[in-house]
Amino acid sequence: MKIDFHSHILPGIDDGARTVEESVQLVTEMVGWGFERIYCTPHITKKYRNTKKDIKEKFDILRNTLNDRKIDIELRMSAEYRLNPETWHDILKERELMPIEDKYILMEFPINDPSDMGDINPIEEFRKVISLGLTPILPHPERYFYLSHDRLMEYVDAGVMIQSNYGSLAGVYGNDVKERATSLIDEGTVSFLATDMHNMTYIRTIDAWLKAGNPLWEYAVTQ
Repeated sequence: MKIDFHSHILPGIDDGARTVEESVQLVTEMVGWGFERIYCTPHITKKYRNTKKDIKEKFDILRNTLNDRKIDIELRMSAEYRLNPETWHDILKERELMPIEDKYILMEFPINDPSDMGDINPIEEFRKVISLGLTPILPHPERYFYLSHDRLMEYVDAGVMIQSNYGSLAGVYGNDVKERATSLIDEGTVSFLATDMHNMTYIRTIDAWLKAGNPLWEYAVTQ
């Protein structure tokens, strides 16, 4: 089964799709690429303080709309958990985690400013999640320019799996990110690829990359 583990397609809940119609448009394009299951993983951050209840409401709206329009896709619900003190500690304390495939948790860093993590030590939080019998996935490390390769490998050695974005390979974030993602894949550090789908810019860029002869699944690494 062709699965996208990371997307922001739920309407009006974070910086992804804004409306139900935009969500449907994104999903329709992704189905055309061959995806059969998509995980909806909205951000949970100090800006987007989404709860399970918030996510479930938007999830049900999108799933029901897709069913009504007979768009054949399996949706599942999870989240992308940012390591910031405003939300992460309470989520972990209350066991509010929603695993992907019953075992993976997306744990992201701030894109530009690591000080947003406050006094959080990422490796300690990764180990807490592992102690629960779950596997942390660090999404798109190619976008964290403050993160050294040596530190990234410390996380990998501690049991963290790495997910890069198809959009990184396609040039959504520029050439530097593309080069970093390609390097991580070539060295075998990346375990998963995902769309991190947000909007039609992602669709157009990834679609052009596919039409240029880059087969989506050739790059997919599964565990």
